[in-house]
Amino acid sequence: MSRSILRFRPALLFGLFLLSLLWTACQPELRNRGVNYDYSAMDARTAAAHKRIEHFLYTIQKKKIPFPLHPSTRIDSVRIDDKKKQVSIWLNKYFSFVPFREEDVRILYKKLADVLGSAYRNYSVTLYSLSVPVEQLVPNYYRRSFPMDSTRIRPRVNDTPPIVTPVSQKEYPQGLQNSHIALWHSHGWYYNRRYDRWMWQRARLFGTVEDLMPGAFTIPYLIPMLERAGARVFIPRERDINPHAVITDNDAAIQTPPYAYAESRSLHRAVWKTGSTPGFGQPDSLLHGHQNPFRLGTWRYTFSDTSVSAWVRWTPAFPDSGMYAVYVSYHADSNSVNDARYTVYHLGGHTVFKVNQTMGGGTWIYLGTFHFARGYHPGQGSVLLSNKSSSKGKIVCADAVRFGGGRSRVERYGQTGGRPAFTEGARYWMQAAGFPDSLVYNLNADSSDYKDDYQGRGEWVNYLYGPPNGPNRDHGKGLGIPVDLSLAFHTDAGFTHNDTTVGTLLIYSSTGADTTMYFPDGVSRLASRDFADILQTQIVSDIHALYDNTWPRRALRDARYSEAFRPNVPAALLELLSHQNWADVRYMLDPRFRFDVSRAIYKAMLRFLAVQKNRAYVVAPLPVDHMRAQVDSAGAIRLSWQPVDDPLEPTARATAYRVYTRVDDGGFDNGVVVNKPQFILPEPITGHIYSFKVTALNAGGESFDSEILSVGIVDKAQPRLLIVNGFDRVSGPAPLRDGHLEGFAYFWDNGVPDKYDISFTGEQFNFNTHAKWTTDDRPGNGASYADYETRVIAGNSFDYPYIHGRAILDAGYGFVSTSDEALWDGQINPGRYAAVDLILGEEKATPAPRYITED
Repeated sequence: MSRSILRFRPALLFGLFLLSLLWTACQPELRNRGVNYDYSAMDARTAAAHKRIEHFLYTIQKKKIPFPLHPSTRIDSVRIDDKKKQVSIWLNKYFSFVPFREEDVRILYKKLADVLGSAYRNYSVTLYSLSVPVEQLVPNYYRRSFPMDSTRIRPRVNDTPPIVTPVSQKEYPQGLQNSHIALWHSHGWYYNRRYDRWMWQRARLFGTVEDLMPGAFTIPYLIPMLERAGARVFIPRERDINPHAVITDNDAAIQTPPYAYAESRSLHRAVWKTGSTPGFGQPDSLLHGHQNPFRLGTWRYTFSDTSVSAWVRWTPAFPDSGMYAVYVSYHADSNSVNDARYTVYHLGGHTVFKVNQTMGGGTWIYLGTFHFARGYHPGQGSVLLSNKSSSKGKIVCADAVRFGGGRSRVERYGQTGGRPAFTEGARYWMQAAGFPDSLVYNLNADSSDYKDDYQGRGEWVNYLYGPPNGPNRDHGKGLGIPVDLSLAFHTDAGFTHNDTTVGTLLIYSSTGADTTMYFPDGVSRLASRDFADILQTQIVSDIHALYDNTWPRRALRDARYSEAFRPNVPAALLELLSHQNWADVRYMLDPRFRFDVSRAIYKAMLRFLAVQKNRAYVVAPLPVDHMRAQVDSAGAIRLSWQPVDDPLEPTARATAYRVYTRVDDGGFDNGVVVNKPQFILPEPITGHIYSFKVTALNAGGESFDSEILSVGIVDKAQPRLLIVNGFDRVSGPAPLRDGHLEGFAYFWDNGVPDKYDISFTGEQFNFNTHAKWTTDDRPGNGASYADYETRVIAGNSFDYPYIHGRAILDAGYGFVSTSDEALWDGQINPGRYAAVDLILGEEKATPAPRYITED
């Protein structure tokens, strides 16, 4: 072969390659991932219509009009019925990845009619995907002229009280009142049998890890938002970040003073009796194997009365002062009271809850989180259950009470996780919370904790619900809690090698564990698609408005992921963004973004459940600002503030407010509702510091807290000092991008967490964009240290006027305080005060990450 031919051959091959690309681009069926249709098997008319429809889909893919199609969209079949004058077009499931709206469907059918031509002018044309007409893919919430699909709405049953009702909380009829929501965040610390060690399920990147990061959205933001709107939220991971835990139980071997467990007695007979089935019992050590702590002990019961004639009190000795979650347990029975009255005594006073003991027995039921002092303090550190009820002669049950989140409770093959419980995966929490092994958390015969962890969460939802929706393996058991929906929150949406964000992906399943398109109670699983669509729409819309109007909306994917198909209630799996991608992470690490995304998720749940429950909705207000606390000439404390309108939500307007008060270093009380943005405390006691925080209320719920202002009074004649709280800042760490260096420069600026952060593992040490992933322990670019990952990182407490005021009062001077906004806007005159103390802390301008293009 001559050299000239050798030189020519590569050019010839390259030319043929270009021609092949050009030819392929001109063939829709080849462009569509190499799909070839057998037209010879069709009659001529069907084949002609098929080709036109195929070209129509190709045109949509190319021009993205009226919407972008998934590239794998193709035709399954075309059927023409000349007798009925019908054309039925069956498309694969990828067509359903589009978030359809009524106008999209109208445009689609109009364009399709034009494509089919006059030969089918008098035919009815129907497009199908997921075995339903495309118009059925429009969520009920977005329908205006299309009829509602009642098959995806659970029929209303006799309203029973929710499992927990805080007596001091207002009702929110246009919020999430009486709703039960199951959700969880990402993965967690787990035992890996292959490596015989405990480890994360994902890599440490950019100073965090996915096993912790979604919890930095759900625990401080999303869960409180839902509960302040009236919902009861269930989580298969520990929600309390306090590493201390104390359990008090009736089965303690010795009950001597000071009593951890005490119950009332009668002169004639024991008021309380022992139940005939197992209850909670303290294990001798860590749980091992499939040991269930709720089968190791007993429970006690008595009968209800319309006045208090029996009681039980649980009083622990707290190992340290701080905030502790309070959980109760009991035996549930159809003849139990639905309003068992638990009173939590804490540093802020006492808070009463009604618990529906007909459901939720044999596990931990969360009441609330409260401030307790170290040591044994029955009047300020206990829980009291009485037998008072609206119904007489029913069962009131008492078992154990747990205070705090604690640390690892489960041993695996001789090893324990050794970390705060909130860091661990769901598998271990579910065992410690009394859920049955083979039905919930041990689905793989102990062969893989990794699989059990993510597969068990959906089964946990079903066990919460009980018959007929769960569990999948045995419909005869469960806790009877009417769960309305479930959400799995992750941050593993993919990766991109450019400056753009990956965006938000939503996954749901149109079929369940039984592969049918209906839940066991007969409701259509298209309800899950409705929820996923509303959720993705709300998140992307809010991010577009507040942060980045180029943020991608990814597919609305129908896929059989365990967290999507196993729950027998409307369920979605959220991949919010990519924790592997720098462009996404710069948003993810900012507390302001976490708040706004959590609010978007809450709003989506609110909208979905408003349709499911056939009620109007109102979005809870934003926190108030322009706070100021002054003392008038009569010595009364006058507190005032301003509501904040939400430009994204016209319904989120405050109609009332709740003012919470704390005296000295105690806890906040249950608050007082006022109708105007002002509050007067008429006779404060001298020598004490009064602190205040305010929330906004409406028919949809309660806002987050304002900053905290404090006032200390010595006497009327004493000159007062003005404290100005100018430390408002919350922010993420400093971003770093320079050539082949990329990441977050914690060594320049760690940022400021909003009250606290639970997601920080340690500073990033690998900034080289060319460094490749080898293993999760050596992930290349973004790799971070692990020296902080079990710690709760303190942030801006918004409570600094109290700290400064304590020193001022101890020096013999009175003081008042104000927010910096009220000072800057001239709402308070600093010239009236002998001195001004301006708190700035780590204050500096750190704009939230933002990428808004000009129209």
